Amino acid sequence: MSLPCSDQSIRPRKMQSASLPRGVEALRCWCGDVCKVKEVTDFSDWLGMKFFMCANYESDPPESISAYIRPPSPSPLCMYYRWIDTEMPDWAVTDIRERGRRAWASLDLEERREKAEAEEKAEQKKEWEDYCVEKRTFIDEMIRKNQEEKLRLEEVYRQREQAREAERERKRERARAAKAAEEAGDGKGKYPRWTR
Repeated sequence: MSLPCSDQSIRPRKMQSASLPRGVEALRCWCGDVCKVKEVTDFSDWLGMKFFMCANYESDPPESISAYIRPPSPSPLCMYYRWIDTEMPDWAVTDIRERGRRAWASLDLEERREKAEAEEKAEQKKEWEDYCVEKRTFIDEMIRKNQEEKLRLEEVYRQREQAREAERERKRERARAAKAAEEAGDGKGKYPRWTR
């Protein structure tokens, strides 16, 4: 068993009531009261270890009689506590190892999930970039085809316009020739000579 202590820096923070181990006698604290037996429940180097604690210890408030009425904590008479166990019990060592293993497994799982998410995002980004390249290629091809079609239609319209203009010129020439023939005609007969 250790010496009684009042050093608050190493005092356990989370604890629960426990039974007195076999072969250990109950002690009295500095104020003369019989000590309570407590067990550390905090996940620390003292997990599962038992110790004596003053019944009037400042962090051990009295029990309340009702949910609405809480008696005030007594002023500390002494801050006595003394370790009963000098080593953690086997179940606490196993529990700490198991918690450590679960923590590492959880960390590993989290890292793998983050890596998978990063790979999925990279894959989605690559798919999006490929889609954008494909769309850009398609749009460029459509623009090229539209320009070719526009040039072809312009050529067709130009040829039609030339043919139409040639036809109009031919008709104009024919009308000029007919007009000249009529003016040069002798005027005999009912109809012009070219219509006979």
